[in-house]
Amino acid sequence: MTAPGPGLTVTGLHVHYGGVHAVRDMNLTVPPGAAIGVIGANGAGKTSTLKAVMGLIPRRATALRLGDVDLLRVPARDMVRHGVGYVPEGRHVFPGLPVERNLLLGAYLRPWKSDTLASLDQVYTLFPVLREMRHRLAGALSGGQQQMLAIGRALMSRPRLLLLDEPSMGLSPKLVDDILTVLQRLRAEGLALLLVEQNAKLTFEATSHCIVVENGAPAMTGPSATLRHDPRVRQIYLGL
Repeated sequence: MTAPGPGLTVTGLHVHYGGVHAVRDMNLTVPPGAAIGVIGANGAGKTSTLKAVMGLIPRRATALRLGDVDLLRVPARDMVRHGVGYVPEGRHVFPGLPVERNLLLGAYLRPWKSDTLASLDQVYTLFPVLREMRHRLAGALSGGQQQMLAIGRALMSRPRLLLLDEPSMGLSPKLVDDILTVLQRLRAEGLALLLVEQNAKLTFEATSHCIVVENGAPAMTGPSATLRHDPRVRQIYLGL
Protein backbone atom coordinates (compact mmCIF):
# COMPACT_ATOMS: atom_id res chain seq x y z
CA MET A 1 0.00 0.00 0.00
CA THR A 2 2.89 2.36 0.69
CA ALA A 3 5.67 3.57 -1.58
CA PRO A 4 9.24 3.13 -0.29
CA GLY A 5 11.58 6.10 -0.19
CA PRO A 6 13.58 8.46 2.04
CA GLY A 7 11.96 10.00 5.07
CA LEU A 8 11.19 13.47 6.41
CA THR A 9 13.74 15.98 7.69
CA VAL A 10 12.65 19.17 9.46
CA THR A 11 15.25 21.67 10.74
CA GLY A 12 14.67 25.05 12.34
CA LEU A 13 10.91 25.19 11.79
CA HIS A 14 9.13 28.35 12.98
CA VAL A 15 5.49 29.43 12.78
CA HIS A 16 4.08 32.86 13.70
CA TYR A 17 0.45 33.89 14.08
CA GLY A 18 0.67 37.67 14.17
CA GLY A 19 2.64 38.38 17.31
CA VAL A 20 2.41 34.79 18.58
CA HIS A 21 5.43 32.55 18.05
CA ALA A 22 3.48 29.27 17.83
CA VAL A 23 6.31 26.92 16.81
CA ARG A 24 9.90 27.63 17.82
CA ASP A 25 12.92 25.96 16.27
CA MET A 26 11.33 22.55 15.75
CA ASN A 27 13.68 19.82 14.55
CA LEU A 28 12.69 16.26 13.72
CA THR A 29 13.38 13.38 11.38
CA VAL A 30 11.04 10.56 10.39
CA PRO A 31 12.87 7.72 8.60
CA PRO A 32 10.95 5.12 6.57
CA GLY A 33 9.29 2.65 8.90
CA ALA A 34 9.56 5.00 11.87
CA ALA A 35 6.73 6.62 13.79
CA ILE A 36 7.46 9.89 15.58
CA GLY A 37 4.99 11.39 18.04
CA VAL A 38 4.46 15.02 18.99
CA ILE A 39 2.69 15.46 22.31
CA GLY A 40 1.96 18.33 24.64
CA ALA A 41 -0.78 20.27 26.35
CA ASN A 42 -3.51 22.07 24.41
CA GLY A 43 -2.07 25.09 22.61
CA ALA A 44 1.50 23.79 22.79
CA GLY A 45 2.00 23.99 19.01
CA LYS A 46 1.39 20.37 17.99
CA THR A 47 -1.18 20.93 15.24
CA SER A 48 0.67 24.01 14.01
CA THR A 49 3.75 21.84 13.54
CA LEU A 50 1.82 19.36 11.42
CA LYS A 51 0.09 22.04 9.36
CA ALA A 52 3.44 23.73 8.77
CA VAL A 53 4.95 20.51 7.44
CA MET A 54 1.94 20.14 5.15
CA GLY A 55 2.25 23.75 3.96
CA LEU A 56 -1.22 24.71 5.18
CA ILE A 57 0.05 27.73 7.14
CA PRO A 58 2.93 30.15 6.56
CA ARG A 59 6.21 28.92 8.01
CA ARG A 60 9.94 29.27 7.69
CA ALA A 61 12.57 26.61 8.18
CA THR A 62 16.22 25.91 7.55
CA ALA A 63 15.20 22.63 5.90
CA LEU A 64 11.94 20.84 5.22
CA ARG A 65 12.54 17.85 2.97
CA LEU A 66 11.05 14.51 2.09
CA GLY A 67 14.02 12.66 0.67
CA ASP A 68 15.40 14.88 -2.08
CA VAL A 69 12.22 16.97 -2.39
CA ASP A 70 12.33 20.47 -0.90
CA LEU A 71 8.86 20.75 0.62
CA LEU A 72 9.34 24.47 1.25
CA ARG A 73 8.89 24.88 -2.52
CA VAL A 74 5.82 22.64 -2.72
CA PRO A 75 2.34 24.16 -2.21
CA ALA A 76 -0.06 22.24 0.01
CA ARG A 77 -2.20 21.17 -2.96
CA ASP A 78 0.80 19.35 -4.47
CA MET A 79 2.09 17.60 -1.35
CA VAL A 80 0.30 14.38 -2.25
CA ARG A 81 2.19 14.27 -5.57
CA HIS A 82 5.42 14.04 -3.58
CA GLY A 83 4.28 11.25 -1.27
CA VAL A 84 2.74 13.09 1.68
CA GLY A 85 -0.58 11.83 3.03
CA TYR A 86 -2.59 13.88 5.52
CA VAL A 87 -5.30 12.88 7.97
CA PRO A 88 -6.67 16.16 9.36
CA GLU A 89 -8.11 16.77 12.78
CA GLY A 90 -11.86 16.33 12.59
CA ARG A 91 -11.70 13.78 9.71
CA HIS A 92 -13.25 16.03 7.02
CA VAL A 93 -14.75 13.25 4.96
CA PHE A 94 -17.22 14.08 2.17
CA PRO A 95 -20.51 13.36 3.99
CA GLY A 96 -22.73 13.37 0.89
CA LEU A 97 -20.65 10.77 -0.97
CA PRO A 98 -20.54 7.00 -0.39
CA VAL A 99 -17.65 5.49 1.53
CA GLU A 100 -16.10 3.95 -1.57
CA ARG A 101 -16.24 7.21 -3.52
CA ASN A 102 -14.50 8.95 -0.61
CA LEU A 103 -11.74 6.36 -0.79
CA LEU A 104 -11.36 6.57 -4.55
CA LEU A 105 -11.01 10.34 -4.32
CA GLY A 106 -7.85 9.68 -2.33
CA ALA A 107 -6.34 8.13 -5.47
CA TYR A 108 -7.33 10.95 -7.81
CA LEU A 109 -3.74 11.57 -8.94
CA ARG A 110 -3.09 7.97 -9.85
CA PRO A 111 -3.94 6.49 -13.26
CA TRP A 112 -7.02 4.32 -13.05
CA LYS A 113 -5.70 0.78 -13.27
CA SER A 114 -5.70 -2.49 -11.41
CA ASP A 115 -3.38 -1.30 -8.63
CA THR A 116 -5.93 1.34 -7.64
CA LEU A 117 -8.43 -1.42 -7.01
CA ALA A 118 -5.69 -3.35 -5.21
CA SER A 119 -5.15 -0.37 -2.90
CA LEU A 120 -8.88 -0.22 -2.28
CA ASP A 121 -8.88 -3.87 -1.30
CA GLN A 122 -5.93 -3.26 1.03
CA VAL A 123 -7.82 -0.47 2.78
CA TYR A 124 -10.81 -2.76 3.17
CA THR A 125 -8.50 -5.38 4.66
CA LEU A 126 -7.24 -2.84 7.20
CA PHE A 127 -10.77 -1.64 7.95
CA PRO A 128 -13.29 -4.41 7.23
CA VAL A 129 -16.18 -2.25 8.41
CA LEU A 130 -15.58 0.10 5.49
CA ARG A 131 -16.07 -2.76 3.05
CA GLU A 132 -19.37 -3.57 4.73
CA MET A 133 -20.46 0.07 4.48
CA ARG A 134 -18.88 0.94 1.12
CA HIS A 135 -22.21 2.03 -0.38
CA ARG A 136 -23.33 4.01 2.67
CA LEU A 137 -23.01 7.79 2.76
CA ALA A 138 -19.94 8.84 4.72
CA GLY A 139 -22.01 11.28 6.75
CA ALA A 140 -24.00 8.34 8.16
CA LEU A 141 -20.93 6.69 9.69
CA SER A 142 -19.99 6.90 13.34
CA GLY A 143 -17.09 9.09 14.40
CA GLY A 144 -14.78 6.09 14.64
CA GLN A 145 -15.80 4.81 11.22
CA GLN A 146 -15.23 8.27 9.73
CA GLN A 147 -11.73 8.27 11.26
CA MET A 148 -11.01 4.94 9.60
CA LEU A 149 -12.32 6.38 6.34
CA ALA A 150 -10.07 9.45 6.64
CA ILE A 151 -7.00 7.25 7.20
CA GLY A 152 -8.00 4.92 4.37
CA ARG A 153 -8.52 7.84 1.98
CA ALA A 154 -5.01 9.15 2.74
CA LEU A 155 -3.53 5.70 2.15
CA MET A 156 -5.11 5.46 -1.30
CA SER A 157 -2.46 7.84 -2.66
CA ARG A 158 0.27 5.36 -1.59
CA PRO A 159 2.17 7.94 0.50
CA ARG A 160 5.73 7.68 1.77
CA LEU A 161 4.87 9.83 4.78
CA LEU A 162 1.56 9.95 6.64
CA LEU A 163 0.72 12.94 8.84
CA LEU A 164 -2.00 12.28 11.42
CA ASP A 165 -3.62 15.00 13.52
CA GLU A 166 -5.43 13.75 16.64
CA PRO A 167 -6.73 10.47 15.16
CA SER A 168 -8.10 9.33 18.53
CA MET A 169 -10.20 12.45 19.18
CA GLY A 170 -13.70 11.54 20.35
CA LEU A 171 -13.18 7.79 19.98
CA SER A 172 -13.99 5.06 22.49
CA PRO A 173 -11.08 3.16 24.07
CA LYS A 174 -11.90 0.14 21.87
CA LEU A 175 -11.67 2.21 18.68
CA VAL A 176 -8.46 3.85 19.89
CA ASP A 177 -6.99 0.36 20.24
CA ASP A 178 -8.15 -0.45 16.69
CA ILE A 179 -6.45 2.68 15.33
CA LEU A 180 -3.28 1.79 17.27
CA THR A 181 -3.21 -1.66 15.66
CA VAL A 182 -3.50 -0.12 12.18
CA LEU A 183 -0.73 2.41 12.84
CA GLN A 184 1.58 -0.32 14.08
CA ARG A 185 0.86 -2.37 10.96
CA LEU A 186 1.53 0.58 8.64
CA ARG A 187 4.80 1.28 10.39
CA ALA A 188 5.82 -2.38 9.99
CA GLU A 189 5.13 -2.06 6.25
CA GLY A 190 7.69 0.77 5.99
CA LEU A 191 5.48 3.85 6.06
CA ALA A 192 6.88 6.90 7.86
CA LEU A 193 4.38 8.30 10.39
CA LEU A 194 4.26 11.69 12.10
CA LEU A 195 1.58 11.58 14.77
CA VAL A 196 0.21 14.57 16.65
CA GLU A 197 -1.92 13.44 19.58
CA GLN A 198 -3.45 14.54 22.85
CA ASN A 199 -3.72 10.88 23.88
CA ALA A 200 -0.30 10.21 25.38
CA LYS A 201 -0.94 6.49 25.85
CA LEU A 202 -1.71 6.01 22.15
CA THR A 203 1.29 8.08 21.14
CA PHE A 204 3.76 6.22 23.31
CA GLU A 205 2.48 2.84 22.11
CA ALA A 206 2.31 3.77 18.42
CA THR A 207 5.66 5.52 18.06
CA SER A 208 9.36 4.79 18.44
CA HIS A 209 10.37 8.32 19.53
CA CYS A 210 8.49 11.35 20.82
CA ILE A 211 8.90 15.09 21.01
CA VAL A 212 7.29 16.75 24.01
CA VAL A 213 6.34 20.32 23.07
CA GLU A 214 5.92 23.18 25.52
CA ASN A 215 4.99 26.71 24.44
CA GLY A 216 5.79 25.88 20.83
CA ALA A 217 9.28 24.54 21.44
CA PRO A 218 10.65 21.02 21.94
CA ALA A 219 11.09 20.53 25.68
CA MET A 220 12.11 16.87 25.62
CA THR A 221 12.87 14.25 22.99
CA GLY A 222 13.70 10.59 23.27
CA PRO A 223 12.51 7.01 22.90
CA SER A 224 8.80 6.68 23.58
CA ALA A 225 9.37 3.80 25.98
CA THR A 226 11.62 6.03 28.10
CA LEU A 227 9.57 9.22 28.00
CA ARG A 228 6.32 7.53 29.00
CA HIS A 229 7.83 6.84 32.46
CA ASP A 230 9.61 10.18 32.87
CA PRO A 231 7.97 12.34 35.59
CA ARG A 232 9.07 15.49 33.74
CA VAL A 233 6.76 14.54 30.87
CA ARG A 234 3.84 14.43 33.27
CA GLN A 235 4.82 17.88 34.51
CA ILE A 236 5.08 19.36 30.99
CA TYR A 237 2.12 17.50 29.54
CA LEU A 238 -0.31 17.90 32.41
CA GLY A 239 1.17 20.90 34.17
CA LEU A 240 1.47 18.95 37.40
